[in-house]
Order: sequence, then structure tokens, then C-alpha cells
Amino acid sequence: MNRNKIQRIKSISEFHQVRNLSKPEHPLISLVDYREIRHSPEQNTVSWIQDFYTIGLKRNVQGKFRYGHQEYDFDEGLMSFIGPGQVFSIEVIDSTREEHSGWLLLIHPDFLWNSPLAKKIGHYDFFGYAVNEALFLSDKEEATITRVLQDIQREYHANIDRFSQGIILSHIELLLNYAERFYSRQFITRKITNHRVLDRLEQLLNDYFGNGSLIETGLPTVQQLADQLNMSANYLSNLLKALTGQSAKQHIHNKLIEKAKEKLTTTGLSVSEIAYDLGFEHPQSFSKLFKSKTDLSPLEFRQRFN
Repeated sequence: MNRNKIQRIKSISEFHQVRNLSKPEHPLISLVDYREIRHSPEQNTVSWIQDFYTIGLKRNVQGKFRYGHQEYDFDEGLMSFIGPGQVFSIEVIDSTREEHSGWLLLIHPDFLWNSPLAKKIGHYDFFGYAVNEALFLSDKEEATITRVLQDIQREYHANIDRFSQGIILSHIELLLNYAERFYSRQFITRKITNHRVLDRLEQLLNDYFGNGSLIETGLPTVQQLADQLNMSANYLSNLLKALTGQSAKQHIHNKLIEKAKEKLTTTGLSVSEIAYDLGFEHPQSFSKLFKSKTDLSPLEFRQRFN
């Protein structure tokens, strides 16, 4: 579908206006009952940018969700995370089916100002353009998340005092820490999907190291591999770390050393020629990496086979 229009929503109050919701009780944080959100057909052609964090817990949403340039897996029990200034779009396919439900937590960055969470929130990878792998929740996990959201709602519905912001921030951090735990669990429980990622990564690395073009293109970066796998670089590294104990960068280096050993033992190429063939601009960098991985210099390794 052609999306020519991009609409920016600068404040939580403006979000409430655009969505025909009542005025928020607090200008910098709002918890919206997702049953109150209505999508019109014309909104299917709009891409959105919001200047605040959006955490969504949605059920029975029949539609497609794109975050950045990738399609987000939109299914039962989906929990999604959108950072400020990031582009997303929603295309509702069927609004006549079972009523959607859930929550939207909106947090303006100014609400976090001068708090430890203001710095820490950037380290939660799921706020990045983190693939088509959203967070799936068991019933128990969903109940846990819902309780925390309701605690936030109760606190900002109460009379605001000097303790309110700190208590709400504590609840938000608890919510994010639970999400991080559940994402970690998801890496393990969704083994079939995750091992397909491993297979695809292996194919990509074989293609990179087997097509003879590294001398022109250089070594593949984690970002290049992640782009081809439709996920963020951080997400790819975290997934690989959970499955194999090694980061994406370590996987690239392992493949590199594997190819280097092959060339050292089956060809008469010099170490410098092998370094250039493997995408290194400086042979010294190749030799240093090789020794760090094998405890031998390339020449010492070759001599063992002669």
C-alpha cells in the first residue's frame, strides 16, 4: 500500500486529540485502554512518528504493523515497543471481527528527565527497529504485565504529590525489566524460528566468504547481516548470544578464521594476499586477529601443516 503521508504527533495530549480520546490526566504519561482506539480506513495510508515512547499490549488486532521498513509480527499476545521519533504504520485488515483489547502506555521523554531511567531506557534493545519478532506472552506473563500497567494507572489517577513521579518511574522500570526477561525466555522457547535464523546466518556468511568479493567490499558488518535477516543488529547479537554464547561479531570472526585456515593450508598465497582476499586493508590487522583466535600467527599455523 502506498503511504504518501507521514503524520507526526508531538505530545501525548495531541495523541489523545487525534484518536478522539478524552484529555489525558497527566501531560507526560498516559495509559490508554486499547478498546477505546478506533482505526479508520484513511489511517491505513498514514505512517506515524510520535515524540514519545509507546508500549503496547494488544489482543485480537487484525492487521499489519510496520516498524521502520520491516513488518512486525502482529499476533495474539503481542507486546510492542516504539521509541520516540521512529516511523511506524498500522493497516487494519478487518475491524469487524472480535473486539480488540489491551493497553497503550505513552511516556514522554520529559517525564524521565533527571532520573536514572532517562539514561537506562536507551539500553533496552526492544525500543530499536527490532525486527518482526515482537514479544509473545504466556497468560501468566500477560497477567504480570497487566498488573504493573494497572499499578501505573492507579498511581497517576491518585492525587499527584512529590512521590508520584518516582513511584511511577519505578513501575515503568519494573515493566521494562519484565519485558527484558520475557524476551530472553522467548529466545529459548521459539527455538524453531531461532534456529532458522542460525541457518540463514550461516548461508549469508558462506555467501560473503565464498563469492571472492571481500577484497572490494570488505568484511560483512553485523548491521549488514542484521538488515538481510530483517532485524536490528542488537537483536541479532542478543539472539545469537542466547543460543550459542557468542555475539554476531564473534560469528563473523569465526567464519573468517575458518576461511583463513583453509587458505593457509590449501593454497600458496602469502599471508598478505590472504588478508586482502578476506577483506582486510592491512595485513597486520588480519595477523593480529588470527593470533588472538588461535594463539598462533598465520605463518606458524601454516608451518604446522608443512
